[in-house]
Amino acid sequence: MQNSENLTPTPDAFAILECLRQTAEQTLERKRRLGHYAVIWQDGGPVLVGDDAPKPADDSSS
Repeated sequence: MQNSENLTPTPDAFAILECLRQTAEQTLERKRRLGHYAVIWQDGGPVLVGDDAPKPADDSSS
């Protein structure tokens, strides 16, 4: 087992991370232009963003 405190990402890992960031950015921009909502992780949980995002269900009736 490796000590995670001393790990430094390799140049390949940085390249992969940058590719993933670009892909996510392009996908979110495409969804925005098409008027589709997206699910993102924010403040420790999933959040629906966009004009057509479903409204949260009201659980007070149970």
